[in-house]
Amino acid sequence: MNIELLTKDDLRLLKEEILKEIEKLVPVRNEPITKWLKSQEVRKILKCSPGSLQNLRINGQLKPKKIGGVYYYQKSEVEALFE
Repeated sequence: MNIELLTKDDLRLLKEEILKEIEKLVPVRNEPITKWLKSQEVRKILKCSPGSLQNLRINGQLKPKKIGGVYYYQKSEVEALFE
């Protein structure tokens, strides 16, 4: 019966090989990752009440995504309100 022992160096090499294979499979994203903010964070940035934030949604100035009852706003969209 043959017994092979694995060393830490063997595991490191395996890890590097796996990471290289994953890099080949996953496409590189050149576009920036969108930062999403919750309502409370947006209200803190804009220094506004929940009602004012709701008015911004109703008027179409902010177009959040609603997931499970929670609104998420794009950070870039919130920053655009200052311009």
